[in-house]
Amino acid sequence: MNFLARVFKYLFWLLIVSWSAALLRRIVVGMLRYAAGATVKQQGPPAAAPPNETPETQVASRRLVRDPVCGIHIAEVLAIPLREGSEVVHFCSAACRDAYVGNTRKMAANG
Repeated sequence: MNFLARVFKYLFWLLIVSWSAALLRRIVVGMLRYAAGATVKQQGPPAAAPPNETPETQVASRRLVRDPVCGIHIAEVLAIPLREGSEVVHFCSAACRDAYVGNTRKMAANG
């Protein structure tokens, strides 16, 4: 019985030490990542935009549009536009655009 008690005690302390080492490692890695991020922020202002990009292009690249078929939000510069009269509708893929056009035609035929 004494032998089993020693084995369980050893396994218990081995578990405690391994968890402590893992926790300490996480703390140290987190501190190092934080320090690396702080040094990157202190280097200076971000690089200027390329000369061929206008402010309008920069704003458009940050604007998200919603696909009316599947509901996905996508960057306007990556979206597939479709002009309907005075309205522009954006799609995430050609399949969504085709589904929208097909559905619109069905609704128009039904009146």
